[in-house]
Amino acid sequence: MSNQQSTAQGTVDPADPVKQAEQLLKQKQVPQATSLLETALGSDPENAQALYLLAVCYRVQGRFDDALTTLEHLRTLSPDYARAWQEIGHNHRDLGRFDAAIDAYEHAVELNPGLVASWRFLADAHGKAGSAERAKLAEANFKRLSGLPPELVAVTSMMHEGKLYKAERIVRHFLQQTPHHLEAMRLLAQIGSRLNIHDDAEFLLESALEMEPDFDLARMDYVKVLHQRQKFERAFAEARKLRERMPGNPAAELAYANQCSAVGRYDEALAVLDRLVDSIDNPANVQMLRGHALKTIGRHDEAVDAYRAAYLDRPSLGDAWWSLANMKTFEFSDEELARMQAQVDSPGLGRVDEYHLCFALGKAFEDRKEYERAFEFYARGNRLKKDELKYSADRMQADFDRQKAFFTPERVQAFSGRGIDAPDPIFIVGLPRAGSTLVEQILASHSQVDGTLELPNILATAHRLNGRLERGQEPRYPAVLADLAPEKFAEMGQTYLDETRIHRQDAPYFTDKMPNNFRHIGLILSIMPNARIIDARRAPMSCCFSGYKQLFAEGQEFTYSLQDIGRYYAGYVDLMAHWKSLYPDSILQVDYENVVDELEPQVRRMLDFLGLDFEPACVEFHRTQRSVRTASSEQVRKPIYRTGVEQWRNFEPWLGDLERALAGINESKREET
Repeated sequence: MSNQQSTAQGTVDPADPVKQAEQLLKQKQVPQATSLLETALGSDPENAQALYLLAVCYRVQGRFDDALTTLEHLRTLSPDYARAWQEIGHNHRDLGRFDAAIDAYEHAVELNPGLVASWRFLADAHGKAGSAERAKLAEANFKRLSGLPPELVAVTSMMHEGKLYKAERIVRHFLQQTPHHLEAMRLLAQIGSRLNIHDDAEFLLESALEMEPDFDLARMDYVKVLHQRQKFERAFAEARKLRERMPGNPAAELAYANQCSAVGRYDEALAVLDRLVDSIDNPANVQMLRGHALKTIGRHDEAVDAYRAAYLDRPSLGDAWWSLANMKTFEFSDEELARMQAQVDSPGLGRVDEYHLCFALGKAFEDRKEYERAFEFYARGNRLKKDELKYSADRMQADFDRQKAFFTPERVQAFSGRGIDAPDPIFIVGLPRAGSTLVEQILASHSQVDGTLELPNILATAHRLNGRLERGQEPRYPAVLADLAPEKFAEMGQTYLDETRIHRQDAPYFTDKMPNNFRHIGLILSIMPNARIIDARRAPMSCCFSGYKQLFAEGQEFTYSLQDIGRYYAGYVDLMAHWKSLYPDSILQVDYENVVDELEPQVRRMLDFLGLDFEPACVEFHRTQRSVRTASSEQVRKPIYRTGVEQWRNFEPWLGDLERALAGINESKREET
């Protein structure tokens, strides 16, 4: 026995008892593994892997109560640990508690669709229960995974466990041995998409579909990647193909409805979603999409009803609660507040649902003027969100410094005359929650200006210039611009105009309100020297705290810490001063507080800068009918308001970290009115 244990341990680090126990378990030396794990947990009681393996040991020995107690502890520590939910299912299955087993397995595959054993049980259980559609879905997933090489099954699980780089290494090695394996290509594309390498993901999926046009899973992923890259017309066309190939399939219908919304076909999207709500068992996600579409087109009351229907279907769905809070003009009832409080501390609540609920509760208590409790929830939500990100304030500052070091007066002169002359784009830049949506709504109310979205095209151009970097490698951009042929600048400018054409109507000018474009003003004005830049600025404390309260759908990773957002704001002010010194006639700073206090003079000032005649509609901007997809969508449909200008003062006792981060900012003088 001892020799076997020694042999089993020979391939692992003897200083790692959890690895040793895992090896012992594989060798069916369960009592020895159990003893080792119990000892290890004595010194490290929150080791998730040790708890999971110990629960497996207990189940194998028939100690189901001990197993479930251990798993309950693990679930409290790591609610999104999919294998723990699968193990809960195994225990309930062995105890004959099939309804509880089904619930656990469903939760497991929701967190990690690569768990073969869960799909196998669900296929059998749903079949016996007469749930034909669910059984069919589970059987399809089980058969697909069972038919894959073991390496790719492992990659599927790793992706959903956050082990992206390890998964990438395995699948790339697999493709070297087995080129053009379609599922491997699809998995590598998914990894690329999760790592924000969307161009590689698009190419891989495009290639897979050329080889096998009937590969529906790849087409589903292709639609998502095209949408992420805001290639909405192409995404819509691919979603339509998918729907034609899979008539009545809920996933295909959802994909089609989503892309209908993306191209502005809201009535069609809502018609599809309305049919789906009545035909599927768990309509929460459909109600969420309905709510988003209704909110975007200004149907406030119906959006509220849809979000409420979503949380009634799934009370722990944090996104439903946050979507209500994020309407800004909505206030929760006492009953809804109690429901949220019950959910946010419920055992097994997933991290994503928890931080969505925290931000919603922060807004609910702020509306009730219970500012200390509100801040507690905002802080908790921000901590949870920040923990899942890899934001580095030092790396961001290094990016700012690279821009300043590269773009000098001499460089600007050297690049002069290389771009295209088109004056079409008006870039509205700055920090999120600084009034950019208000500025855009004002300008989009002018007959000569089309309002669009936060377009990712400049960021994508910078990403392409940077190329694929190894971890730790110095960025190539912006220095790589010095090596480009002069004609490449005009080519990049024309590409930007071509790619953004889909978002425009017929006006000669259009807005691009991606706030993070301020990092790339040197690039913008090198490829489109006649573009205009509006720096939508808000007072530091007000701007930063407003960002801190906001849970963003994606990006803006600097907002989830008071220190990070304060430092980012300081870097932004410094970089904008640099750009203003280089391009004084191309940039206009517009202060939110001045727009609130002196609307018409500020509107005239912006229009003069853009060379446009004054139109009264710009002052009556709240009457303009257009879809608005940002957090301020409800606010810009009302006359201008002052309530948000000094809201941060209600939280001043808890904002010391932010005040310290902002201390000493050499902010440029507030613009003349």
